[in-house]
Amino acid sequence: MCPHKLRGRVMTVMSDILPATAALATSTDITVMGLAVVPDPSDCYLVCDLLDHDLEKNVFEALRREVDWGSMNHRGNEVPRLVAVQGEVGKDASIPIYRHPADNSPPLSPFTATVRQIKEQVEAKLSQPVNHVLIQLYRDGLDAISEHSDKTIDVVRGSKIVNVSLGAQRTMVLRQKKSAVVHASAALDKDGADSIIGAPYYRPTVRYPLPHNSMFVLGLETNRVWLHAINRDKRPDSEKTLAELSPETSGARISLTFRHIGTFLSADESLIWGQGAASKDKEHAKPVTPRGPEFRETRIDLIRAFSAENQDSEFNWEEGYGAGSDVLHLEGVE
Repeated sequence: MCPHKLRGRVMTVMSDILPATAALATSTDITVMGLAVVPDPSDCYLVCDLLDHDLEKNVFEALRREVDWGSMNHRGNEVPRLVAVQGEVGKDASIPIYRHPADNSPPLSPFTATVRQIKEQVEAKLSQPVNHVLIQLYRDGLDAISEHSDKTIDVVRGSKIVNVSLGAQRTMVLRQKKSAVVHASAALDKDGADSIIGAPYYRPTVRYPLPHNSMFVLGLETNRVWLHAINRDKRPDSEKTLAELSPETSGARISLTFRHIGTFLSADESLIWGQGAASKDKEHAKPVTPRGPEFRETRIDLIRAFSAENQDSEFNWEEGYGAGSDVLHLEGVE
């Protein structure tokens, strides 16, 4: 059980991540060894009791039955969870496209009945449209996702990313990017403050338990400065809570990550346009980059931009993504 809206604060886990001599500022800044480092993830929060009772009571089994589950590979290995992609299909049969590092991704299907009902309740609570969802089935505690920042080339700027949790409770772990501490300490040193260069890095961590029927809202500012993950849970059942065991779902969890996507593909996936493409509107849509010398070069450029966003808390969206990319397939991402 949790409050309807619970904001994660570093204070809740300060003893786990900061030295005994550290203090927490009265503002939202973390203070390490007397130096204000970076703000806590204040544009993310948790909403509980998301779905109404009529939808919630059978939602897990309904999703398990109606979603066309598949696998996804990254760097030649199958990711440890089952996945599916659904989205809003336009009147012209165009579809939203969300690109991220993966060798392959399941094809997008139209929203199924239960997913559309969840989508509508998410939009009502969020006051923002969403048109794309990555659905993942964590079959047990060993299914996980490694820490990362969401790639935002195709995510409408200023929007929020939403993760709906159903079934077994897992924990979302946010860890500050190393570069966030490095950038902040360098700026302070330049201004004549005491330097922490040479001191060990303290990378604050915030843990959000994600109970059944909850919605974790991730703001893009938090996504810029922090990584997030669902780590493997190797604890024996005797050490888990009833919510974590979730006998009703045999320990399984379904997550639905909804996004507002601003990049689109034509019905035959030959044309691309929108925020993350070179052409920003459908009227001037360009062909998806075909395989060949140009494809290899532009693919590498996009992969490098993904890597930069994943590592750099000062990632410049305009420099990294502003020109757009018409590359669709990212097989063999390194």
